[in-house]
Amino acid sequence: MHRICVSIARESVDDGLAVANHISPLADVIEIRLDRLKTIAVAPFISRLTKPLLLTNRPTWEGGFFSGDEKLRMAPLLEAVQLGVAYVDLELKAPTASHETLLAMVEKSASQLILSWHNFQETPTKAELVGRLAMIQDKGAHIAKIVTIAHDHHDVLRVLNLQEEAAKMDIPLIAFCMGRPGIISRLATMELGGYMTYCAAHEDEATAPGQLSVTVLRQIEALLIEGREPSR
Repeated sequence: MHRICVSIARESVDDGLAVANHISPLADVIEIRLDRLKTIAVAPFISRLTKPLLLTNRPTWEGGFFSGDEKLRMAPLLEAVQLGVAYVDLELKAPTASHETLLAMVEKSASQLILSWHNFQETPTKAELVGRLAMIQDKGAHIAKIVTIAHDHHDVLRVLNLQEEAAKMDIPLIAFCMGRPGIISRLATMELGGYMTYCAAHEDEATAPGQLSVTVLRQIEALLIEGREPSR
């Protein structure tokens, strides 16, 4: 099943809820970027939204906006697991204590842990990408996420080919590229075994370079489905 995740990064809970409710019919999963909230809260999103939720509290050292203490950063993610959120995202580069604490709580819940690794400068070699994937699996993630910046189509192909390695390792993988050359990977990953792709609620609200709006992504998906239908 294609999973289209709409990423929402608003500064207030009320604004985040309003956008989430508006785009909910187009989303399979809704990501709430807690790091963009001026006052972080998780309970309102979990109690008032019906679509599966992914909560992320991205630190500044991984391209996010949270710059506080690590324990404070982890607290809302732990609370979300207690409240039954569908997914939580934690960075591969997060401290070992964060990994162990969150994984221990996730294992007692219905939540799934996404361990993510982002490279905003380049797309490394195949060997390094596969190595990162192996590290994510070794950490006990339910789902891996590897996202890099693409400078050309060769970068895009290396990242998309990671789905083959993930299949061999038996771990679901979210993998695509940021940047203009990477736009195609956000679409192609849905057809190549990718677990999920990300998009913005609106064209001017992208949370990463090259991110499409959910409306555009759904239009393209509809064209792909139409193209598969036998001609009459």
